[in-house]
This record gives sequence, C-alpha cells and structure tokens, in this order.
Amino acid sequence: MTTDLDTLLTALYVFCDDHLTPPERRRPGRRKKLSDAELLCLAVAQVLLGFPSQHHWLRFAYGRLGHLFPYLP
Repeated sequence: MTTDLDTLLTALYVFCDDHLTPPERRRPGRRKKLSDAELLCLAVAQVLLGFPSQHHWLRFAYGRLGHLFPYLP
C-alpha cells in the first residue's frame, strides 16, 4: 500500500506544482518551509484517506509520509 500511496501523492504533487501554483517570485526574507503545492497535496491526501481528525492525520503523516515531505506543520 505504501508504494501506491507514494505514487499517488507524487503524481498529485507534480500536477499541483505544474498547473495550480504560480511560479514563486523572489522576495526578501526566509524561504517557505512548505510550498503551496505540498500543502495542497497534504490536504487532498487527508480527505482522500478519510482522516477527519487533524491529530490522527499528523500521526499518520509523520509515520508514513515523512520521507516525501521534509517539513510537516
């Protein structure tokens, strides 16, 4: 199941990054820890996998998706 989930999230991230989010403009200050495409991908994955609670979702995400997303809020 993990490889199928990894493939789904990778494809979703690539789609979001290519089609939905505008290219970043250089601004002064720190870089974002989490891109818009990553945040959208995590939100869609939470709904698709049926996690109604934020606590349960973050526990699952840290354990199973930590290798895909270097920063989880």
